[in-house]
Amino acid sequence: MSRPEPSHSLGDMTANPLHKTPAALLGLGAMGTALARAWLAAGHPLTVWNRTAGRAGALAAEGASVAASAADAVAAHGLVIVCLLDDDSVGAVLDGIDLTGKDVVNLTTTTPTQARERAAWATARGARYLDGGIMAVPPMIGVPEAGGYVFYSGSPELFEEHRGTLAAPTGARFVGADPGHAALHDVALLSAMYGMFAGAAHAFALIRKEEIDPAGFAPLLAEWLSAMAGPHVAQTADQLKSGDYTTNVVSNLGMQTAGTPAFLATAEQQGVSPELISPYFELMRRRLAEGAPEEDLTGVVDLLLR
Repeated sequence: MSRPEPSHSLGDMTANPLHKTPAALLGLGAMGTALARAWLAAGHPLTVWNRTAGRAGALAAEGASVAASAADAVAAHGLVIVCLLDDDSVGAVLDGIDLTGKDVVNLTTTTPTQARERAAWATARGARYLDGGIMAVPPMIGVPEAGGYVFYSGSPELFEEHRGTLAAPTGARFVGADPGHAALHDVALLSAMYGMFAGAAHAFALIRKEEIDPAGFAPLLAEWLSAMAGPHVAQTADQLKSGDYTTNVVSNLGMQTAGTPAFLATAEQQGVSPELISPYFELMRRRLAEGAPEEDLTGVVDLLLR
């Protein structure tokens, strides 16, 4: 069955390079507002809507058109960008609105399963769909040198058609046609970040009661984490791909596990709870018990799979 043509308004002159693609943006929280300002600064005509209408006032002064309702915003342009609280909010806001021919880009934080379900929901309503995972905080939006970007997944055609518009506020990285992959990349990277934060918190706790300046210790910690993280991540990926966890091992599982009692004893002596590092050490011991002393730490990944 052929797909309906996008329902662009008269202002949507995307084929003319002298004109920037207009868009509708639903949701003006901190992130939505930052995105709106970046699109306006880049010259994109923008229609905005927010449940709390007062938040749109400043953007109106900067050139945005303010829609009286979400339906009016969606009707204004072919490209509809959603940045709301959660997936339930997306469903509630768009429920009953005609999406035929629309290009829906959902930048709301969701799970991979929710993204796939929302993609099917949008497709059934005649829309093309992209899901996005924002790897930035609001102050990074509109600042290219800040290094932020958004993962996108879903319709490859939609992404290619709107690549320039999507990249205006921050970088745009397409990670596949599976609509859930943007959310999965987002959560995977953020989970690694929180694991790193946990290790840093434990390290600072160990020195907290000593005459060690945290500000002087911080560069050492950052330098060490950077030096260790890159090679470890690359080697883990290579070993997972090959299935051989003993390739290029420098410090094997047996040796590293043997050293963990010193870390736990140090925590006890410093009056620090080991709750942030004990779970990982337990996984190392479990893998070792399975008879893998010459492996790298990669086997821990397999223990986490249910």
